[in-house]
Amino acid sequence: MISTIKRRYTLDEYRAIEEKAEGRSEYRDGEIVLMPGGTIKHSRIGRNTLTYLTFALRDTQFEPINNDLRLWIPEYRRGVYPDVMAFDGEPQLNADRLDEVLNPILIVEVLSPSTADYDRQNKFRIYRSIPSFSEYLLVEQDEPFVERYRKQDQGWLLSEFTGLEVSIPLDSVGIELPMAEIYRGVVFEENSFD
Repeated sequence: MISTIKRRYTLDEYRAIEEKAEGRSEYRDGEIVLMPGGTIKHSRIGRNTLTYLTFALRDTQFEPINNDLRLWIPEYRRGVYPDVMAFDGEPQLNADRLDEVLNPILIVEVLSPSTADYDRQNKFRIYRSIPSFSEYLLVEQDEPFVERYRKQDQGWLLSEFTGLEVSIPLDSVGIELPMAEIYRGVVFEENSFD
């Protein structure tokens, strides 16, 4: 039996690779993990969510950002790219890095078949180490369904939202996000969520 040794990368090596890379990869404490490409549904949902938040939060202290900005999670030595993040005030940069932030209050992930379990479990556990983080949305691509987790004194409270007629209260930023806006232009296959 032949065993292979995975190469471990320093954070500086990862950052240098990421600056030149055409695709994105996460940094997981020495391991570089390539991120899969998205679908048209995934892209529309991420764009729609960011567009609505940008419009609704204009003239407030909250700022939504797209997935071009890396979130650094010091406790786990992870660098990740959430689909959408929102900040209360100015994003806190990681040291002198202009491409890494530390302090989102809201994170939105659009679920993909290849990453849904990771987003719900390990990634959520890692996100919970961020002191400012207080609200998490997991958005399904193939049906109008969103899971919202809100930080409470006793832990995290899950609420589920189904259908295009409802809105999601976002306590972290003080607005409601209509499901119809999240899924604007998204075509669902007939019976895709039976």
